[in-house]
Amino acid sequence: MLHAIPTEKFGPLGAPMANAVSACVHCGFCLAACPTYHELGQEMDTPRGRIVLMKEVLEGKMSFEAAQPHVDRCLGCLACEPACPSGVPYRDLISPFRVVAQKQMKRSPGERLRRFLAAQTIPYPSRFRLATMLGRIGKAVMPKKWRPMLELVPDQIPPAQSWPALNPAKGERRARVALLLGCAQRVLDPDINTATIEVLTCNGIEVVIPQQQGCCGGLAWHTGDLAAAQKFARQNLNAFPDDVDAILTNAAGCGSAMHEYHLVLRGTSDEARAESFRHRVMDVSVFLAKLGLREPLRETKLKVAYHDACHLANAQNVRRQPRDLLRAIPGLELLEIADAHLCCGSAGSYNMDQPEIAASLGEQKARAVVATGAEVIASGNIGCLTQLRLHLKKLGSNIEVRHTMQILRDAIKLTSRQSS
Repeated sequence: MLHAIPTEKFGPLGAPMANAVSACVHCGFCLAACPTYHELGQEMDTPRGRIVLMKEVLEGKMSFEAAQPHVDRCLGCLACEPACPSGVPYRDLISPFRVVAQKQMKRSPGERLRRFLAAQTIPYPSRFRLATMLGRIGKAVMPKKWRPMLELVPDQIPPAQSWPALNPAKGERRARVALLLGCAQRVLDPDINTATIEVLTCNGIEVVIPQQQGCCGGLAWHTGDLAAAQKFARQNLNAFPDDVDAILTNAAGCGSAMHEYHLVLRGTSDEARAESFRHRVMDVSVFLAKLGLREPLRETKLKVAYHDACHLANAQNVRRQPRDLLRAIPGLELLEIADAHLCCGSAGSYNMDQPEIAASLGEQKARAVVATGAEVIASGNIGCLTQLRLHLKKLGSNIEVRHTMQILRDAIKLTSRQSS
């Protein structure tokens, strides 16, 4: 019950956690949607089971150590939220609980080192680029648990790329937006940002790239590092301008994290700013679908399967818009994937934290993609794209892995006005 959790003990995050716990009626509708239950078949590895465990811990009836293995196995995919008839805000519980647990848990030296290295590299593109290069060189002598994350790195790291602070709209300006570039995305596939900017500007949208922007803070927030998450959130609150129609993201995980800034900064002097900020954040597909494509698209006979990134479909309720944009391409055949609700197993640093589950989910998703007969798989999240690329390669598949914006960019038919 709500009153059984001493909310004051857990500071500003106590009330959201208690509210989430009290909303659960233990009906079990979440079980079929949960990828870890699908993998492990254990009640404690379901949202319902984890809610019970977290409730017991918060009430002081169970140790953090007893609950933590099951909480750690949660991907944070939020597939349970749309499946829940009671509307349990699971996101208001899982990340705040990890913040509380982070202060209490005693982890092994190896685990602490892995988490430290991930936190000090992935959110910083220059460091991440160097780490991936060094990691590939030393992969053979690295501990086995560290290798799964390196498998996600492309054989060739694309050259470092930068983008102008101001990218003018082509033709009549219809809107002005600011774009988050992402961290890992800038290193692993910078063309996603290039394609996004080209699609926006060709459709009359001026794109501002705030030069002081940083990591969205998602990795820190989802692993319980509240101080780092708050630092990144404040950096972006200060970096992004007010004179834009929207703040756009092209990575589902980043957009989801920015939508939770009100929780990250709850109880601080920046809470009101965070609440206002998050309502200005939207996925690029949502903005484009709402504004409408202005430019004609080149006909293509491609068969494209669309993969719902969890933090786009579940966390942001964005499913229709990317599909509508792809269907706008003449001749393109859009295919659906079986068991589309199941996570691909990427989930930030999950490949490093839970490599066996991540690998199994990745292989299943890749097999489902192959079964569609698609030539291209599209998605809206860099983590999903790298996971799909890895496991399709392991299956010997030559299906191309592309971001939705890259497919749109390739289909834009440049007019004489734009090419002049």
